[in-house]
Amino acid sequence: MKRFLMKWLITTVSLVVVLHVVSGIHTDRRETTVVAALVLGLLNAFLRPLLMLLALPVNLMTLGLFTLVINGFIFYLDSRLVRGFFVAGFWSAFLGALVFSIISCILSFVLKPDGK
Repeated sequence: MKRFLMKWLITTVSLVVVLHVVSGIHTDRRETTVVAALVLGLLNAFLRPLLMLLALPVNLMTLGLFTLVINGFIFYLDSRLVRGFFVAGFWSAFLGALVFSIISCILSFVLKPDGK
């Protein structure tokens, strides 16, 4: 449970950074940010592995760069699922996913939610 809460905290903080950095992404309330982070974490845990498997040939041909498109799609899908979380379009989702990935990677390295 502690590991889940730490990952959710990292996701929430990363999303807050994205909301402040990327102009095409915003929420209408703070509570929406927390819910959007939870849904984003669930999408990353369950949908992303399936999409990565399906896109494996394309991902190999692009040397992994297609992963950014998948992450952008998940970001955009999150905005469609959570009322009050808005992503202006593909490029906003793409940039948001890129910033989100960088911030969450740094936070995961520093905080080590897996306990390693």
